[in-house]
Formats: sequence, structure tokens, C-alpha cells
Amino acid sequence: MSKTPQQIALMAESGRLLASVFGYLDRLDLLGMSTLQVNDLVDNYIVGELKARPASKGQYGFAYAMNTSRNEVVCHGVPSANDILRDGDLVNFDITLEKNGYIADSSKTYLIGEVSDQARQLAEVTYEAMCKGIEAVKPGARLGDIGHAIERHARAHRYSVVREYCGHGIGREMHEPPEVLHWGKAGTGLTLREGMTFTIEPMLNRGTEDVRTLRDGWTVVTRDGQLSAQFEHTVAVTRDGVRVLTLRPEELHLRSISAC
Repeated sequence: MSKTPQQIALMAESGRLLASVFGYLDRLDLLGMSTLQVNDLVDNYIVGELKARPASKGQYGFAYAMNTSRNEVVCHGVPSANDILRDGDLVNFDITLEKNGYIADSSKTYLIGEVSDQARQLAEVTYEAMCKGIEAVKPGARLGDIGHAIERHARAHRYSVVREYCGHGIGREMHEPPEVLHWGKAGTGLTLREGMTFTIEPMLNRGTEDVRTLRDGWTVVTRDGQLSAQFEHTVAVTRDGVRVLTLRPEELHLRSISAC
């Protein structure tokens, strides 16, 4: 479950490359593009420019390099030529990347064009909730501390936390122990120790926490049709705290708590 410093260094390189994929997306004009177009650009960038592998492609039978989850889609959205990014949309791009045998996993919710205040606030609070979870990570802390920090922030803004899906350990495999819940009670759960690596990836809904899976077997949507947002980082427990392995250049506030 725990990684050596050398293994974490390899994961950090995968994380650095994955952060550059989001930098590439940041420079695109996404308005009017289909989610399949975005997927194909990301696939080509990872393989052609970064000489890496999109780790989601082919796993569990999934055919694409990323999940594209728009508006009421909570997670696992499937790229499609018919799914067009329109003014006012929220869309989460969830991307995994493998380099030198180690995987990094991260996601970001993008605001397309002029979004409503409600959509913007949901995205902002979801990002803040992820950050609260990251700030709870240190040796001797408990997994429940992470979930408690996330849930408390979400509830303070009257959002619900999706419970069916959670963060996870990561390394040579995309999904390793432990499960990292985004809700919970402080002081409970597995004790964190130096060298553990896992994702923190809360999904917050404007309405209820209830979700359902569409007939494609992948796409998960809010049961009440209200908006959902998600952010995700891969982190490592360090001697003194936490290192965000997928940190993006603009995230200076996280850099201050991350031994990068």
C-alpha cells in the first residue's frame, strides 16, 4: 500500500505530465466542441506529445482516454460526437495517465462560456471541498478526517456529497486500497502513514445525493436532474504532511501545503 521515495518520484512524473494535459485543455476554446473531439485531442496529446499512455483507455472495457461528465452527469460520462459543449455548461474532464509503469489520476470541472451564478458557485465550492480534504492529509491522521472535512464544507454551502463513488489508492494499478470516502466522521478509519498514495475526488450535487446509472452502463447522473461538479487530485502522504502529485501550475494555494 505504501510507496518508496523512488516509486513516488515516478508517480510525480506521471502527475506532472497529467497536469500538462490540463494546461493544454485550458488553452483550447471548448465552446462548440463535442466531447469526443476533446477526447481525441487529449488522446493524441498524451500519446504523441508526452509519449505516455491514457490509462483509462481499455480498462474495464472503456474505449476512451477520458470521462466527460456534463451538467447533471456526476461521473463516468462517455465522450460522444453528439455531446456538444454549449454556453453555460459545466463539464468535468477526468483523465488518467501512465508513464514508466505508474499512474496519475486527476479531474477538473470547466465552465463553458457564460455560466449561471449557481453553476459557478457549485464548481467553486466543490474545488474548495477537495482542497479541505487534501489539507487533512498527514501522517497519523485518519481517512475519516478527509471525508469529514469535505462533507462539512459541502453541507455549509447546502450541497450534497455523492456517496456511491469515492477516491482510491493508486500506483501501478489505477484502483488500489484504500477507499477514500468523501464523507465521514473525524478520528475514524485507517490511519495515514508516510508513503501512502491515493486520490481525493469529491462529487457535489446542487440537489440530493441520489444518483442513477444510464443504460449505457457507464454514465452516472443525478436522480433529480440537478447539476453536479467534481475535482480530483492524486496525493502522497509525506513525512510532514501531503504532496499533491498532479498539482497544476496555477494552484499556488495548494503548493503552500504541498512539498513539491
